[in-house]
Amino acid sequence: MDELVALAKRRGFIFQSSDIYGGLQGVYDYGPLGVELKNNLKAAWWRAMVYERDDVEGLDAAILTNPLTLRYSGHEATFTDPLVDCRQCKSRWRADHLEKPQCPSCGSTDLTDPRPFNLMFKTQVGPVEDSANFAYLRPETAQAIFTNFKNVADSTSPKLPFGIAQIGKAFRNEITPRNFIFRVREFEQMELEFFVEPGEDETWHDTWVAERLKWWGEQGVNENNLELYHVPADELAHYSKATVDVMYRFPHGLEELEGIANRTDFDLGSHTKNQADLNISARVEPNADSNARLALQNTESKEWRVPYVIEPSAGVDRGVLAVMNEAYNVETLENGSERTVMSFKPHLSPIKVAVLPLKRNHEGIVDKARGIKQDLQKLGLGRILYEDTGNIGKGYRRHDEVGTPLCVTVDFQTIEEDDTVTVRDRDSMDQTRIAVADLADYVKEQIAG
Repeated sequence: MDELVALAKRRGFIFQSSDIYGGLQGVYDYGPLGVELKNNLKAAWWRAMVYERDDVEGLDAAILTNPLTLRYSGHEATFTDPLVDCRQCKSRWRADHLEKPQCPSCGSTDLTDPRPFNLMFKTQVGPVEDSANFAYLRPETAQAIFTNFKNVADSTSPKLPFGIAQIGKAFRNEITPRNFIFRVREFEQMELEFFVEPGEDETWHDTWVAERLKWWGEQGVNENNLELYHVPADELAHYSKATVDVMYRFPHGLEELEGIANRTDFDLGSHTKNQADLNISARVEPNADSNARLALQNTESKEWRVPYVIEPSAGVDRGVLAVMNEAYNVETLENGSERTVMSFKPHLSPIKVAVLPLKRNHEGIVDKARGIKQDLQKLGLGRILYEDTGNIGKGYRRHDEVGTPLCVTVDFQTIEEDDTVTVRDRDSMDQTRIAVADLADYVKEQIAG
């Protein structure tokens, strides 16, 4: 983990937020390369969940959340962690994270009894500070999908099964943020709510577990570093009939990367008015505040029913940490030297191609290199970087360390002889002369497949 953290800061992937003021615990900023990696991971998820399917629609809902939403979802009552205080050094800890009843900071065993601590952030709404005028920063992206269920259904006329996908920020006031970007207070989620016929939920749950394992493999996560954890009944969330966690071997240990939950009809039922005539299976609090019936009507029987929902929910930040951990490698070369390589899958790499002029002060070479950069950028594959540091060897090593799949070097042979360039592969380090006229097709094949 220390090596990843050091590389992340040195190469501009991830910084501690407000670093010049000592940082803000549990909050991180994504730098020039980190934002590209993060966006590429989100784009890959969106492509798999929305673009490659005809049964999923997208959503981008607000972060500020009406308190009633989180009351009827059960978050106000149940979204808590057990908090203990150390009477000796005044530090605070999650009781379920302590291996023994002892303060990790000072070693004291003089701890308070555990008490529930609600993780949701409150914020004031409007100009007047009043206990009635507040909203929550959403603790998950799911509830906005449920409260928008009728809006999406009315505007798209879907048939079961269908899904609603969303990527967005969520906020949890973690008692003890830890392990770099693994557990933080401000994070991003990739969530799908997939609505199915009651009775078909268990089959769809198994299907989505398999789909998510396959997708993580496509992002370069080794299947040997993944395990499935079937959450025991006494550990399930209040909304869950069954949950399978995809566990990953992070640098700090085996922990959850993604959860796939069978939420039954709990959420739609909780946010629905006139629940009595809908045969809702989940035990939900009668809702006197909602003005919507979050159900679908069978076109033949005219019967209203509340769908069940399967929820694959992944953390973007945990995903970034996992793919960085998978990609990180230190190799010993034949001459005894070492090189650090981030072997990202090409579609995730922050920089797809680096174009390097052999001489940064040679007008002909520079103009040619800049033209090649612009032409490659038009392919729409992602970021293409022109870099004129002047030292090609060091440039190669630097781009190995940030995961750039291809480096294109423009030299005297390019402009004086045959209009070819040297293309150097990150993983094999092989160098091949490619005609400039063929370069675009070659790059598309290597990056996009």
